[in-house]
Order: sequence, then C-alpha cells, then structure tokens
Amino acid sequence: MEPELPSCTVVAAREQTQGRGRLDRHWLAAPNENLTFSILLRGNAEPRKLPAAAMAAAVAVTELLKAEGVRAVLKWPNDVLVGGKKICGILSEGIPEGIIIGVGLNVNMESAGHIDQPATSVLIETGRHRNLDEFLKKLLPFLSVRLGEWELGGFPGVRKPWEQNVPTIGKTVTVHDGDVERTGLLAGFGEDGELLLKSGDGTVSSVWAGDLSVG
Repeated sequence: MEPELPSCTVVAAREQTQGRGRLDRHWLAAPNENLTFSILLRGNAEPRKLPAAAMAAAVAVTELLKAEGVRAVLKWPNDVLVGGKKICGILSEGIPEGIIIGVGLNVNMESAGHIDQPATSVLIETGRHRNLDEFLKKLLPFLSVRLGEWELGGFPGVRKPWEQNVPTIGKTVTVHDGDVERTGLLAGFGEDGELLLKSGDGTVSSVWAGDLSVG
C-alpha cells in the first residue's frame, strides 16, 4: 500500500481478471461491465470489528440500489441480493495501515451464465445500462455516511439500517463453515456483527463466519 495515499482513497478497476472474494472465490468482470473497486480506511481497528466494515458498505450499496429502483436485501455476512440472486459482494481485510474494503457490484452484466451461483445485475433487473463512473459517484455519498458510522461506532453504528434490510431475521437458517453445518433460528446480530443462532433448546450461540442459507 502506497504510504502517501490518504484515508478514504478509492481505487477502481475497468476490468477485473483476478478478483478475490470470500474463501478465495474468484470475482471476474469484463471491461467496463461492472463496478470493482477498493476503499482504503486508515487507522487502527480491532480485528473482530473489521467484518462489520463490509456490512456497513453493504448497507450503502443496498440504499443506492433501492434509490435506482432495484429491490435489494442483505445476506449475512457480506452479500447484497435481489430476488435471491447475488448482485454485490464485499470483502474487508485488515492491513498494517488500516483496512481495505473491496466491492464488486454487477452493473452492466448481461448474463450470469458464467457464474457458479445465482446472480443478477442492475441491467438485468432494470433493462437499463448505467455509466459506471456516474454510478460510482452516486454510490460514494452512501458509502461515506455508512462507513463513517462504522468508524465512529462499529457495528452498533449501522445496526438499525442493517437489520432493516435483512429478511431472514426470525427465520430458520443453516450456516456452512467448511465441514461444519449449524441450523437454528436467526435471532439477530451481536455487537460486532456476528450472527446469533438460536438452537432448538433455546441456546443462543455466536457465529463469526460461514455461508448462510434459509431453511
């Protein structure tokens, strides 16, 4: 990381050929097709607070999409969905100087046939191409607000808008983490954004990572 880059620097790519998501999954983007960018936030944050930065960014993306007429919701820990299909993935990673938040948002993707999970884009949902530079400019104010709230208060700073956009609260979910599978009621989220899973005997446990599915 260049030492002279100030906090809140945004670096965007026109094309992504070796993008990386959670669990080292690939995130590719053809030239001028989607928004793929990273945000640098300088400062010291406890490692357990870093995942909530991605959650704050996901809230911002959801708010922009709704303003653009796309009915988006949030999926713990770091996805934005439309109609059960992924439209955006976000990854937060700690570095010695602070934190980097990577965002991949499907904007002008015409087909999701090359993706290994159900996916969609703003174009698919609305039938309209977007200028990527203008779309990023629209997104940045939303990100500034929500990431600022996270910097000041951690996950509690964005808890309300996060929970308002999570339709799975109160539903039975299954969390897969490697070979471990846990099923229970999604009871809410802890102080750092960890998922609270309520088992059949009423015990509530914290889940810090995994892939979530409903049912």
